[in-house]
Amino acid sequence: MEKHVVVIYPHPDDESFGAAGTITKFREQDVPVTYLCGTLGEMGRNMGSPAFANRETLPEVRKEELVDACSTLDVDLRMLGYRDKTLEFEDRREVAEHLKGVLDEIQPSLVITHYPDYAVHPDHNAMGAAAIEAVRLMDPEDRPTVWAQAISNNHIDELGKPDISNDVTPFFDQKMEAILCHQSQASGILGQFQENFATNDVREAAKRQLGKERFYIWDFRE
Repeated sequence: MEKHVVVIYPHPDDESFGAAGTITKFREQDVPVTYLCGTLGEMGRNMGSPAFANRETLPEVRKEELVDACSTLDVDLRMLGYRDKTLEFEDRREVAEHLKGVLDEIQPSLVITHYPDYAVHPDHNAMGAAAIEAVRLMDPEDRPTVWAQAISNNHIDELGKPDISNDVTPFFDQKMEAILCHQSQASGILGQFQENFATNDVREAAKRQLGKERFYIWDFRE
């Protein structure tokens, strides 16, 4: 049983698409979960379908969606205040020290983040690298386990099979509810899943795409 789980991703909706089933499983076990969200995703292209946000309103829209999703998932939310699409240009050590300060306070037993270089988006890679560096900077006796999520097309070829493969279909109602809180983003992304599986059933397409949440256990001996 985990003591406390901290999820570290850069954008609103990363937690819902990436780990909502795993988060729900932990919450049903009464394990506290805290989400450290790097940015407000204010540079995102999706504005809703039909569009209801614009470049000026999107930051506040996505903030409200994030709060709603975290309430749905029953997790504590902390917003880190970085700017969307600029994390790769931040000083990694400074971001890591920032994260380490929060981790030292919370003292989680598990951290979930993106796998650097295998997470597609530069913000994903940068935040994952900073999160892993933050844990590396901790006293080895106090370090939480790190589950790193790789989502690039080549990750299995290069990294092998993930260490953790959570079948989250028993929690898929909760996962979909959290995803749909991110109204400005969900329709566009879910529509891509429908195209991928050539189906009109958005829920079935989402389950086929997102029904398993997979992670690698980071080896700090390397």
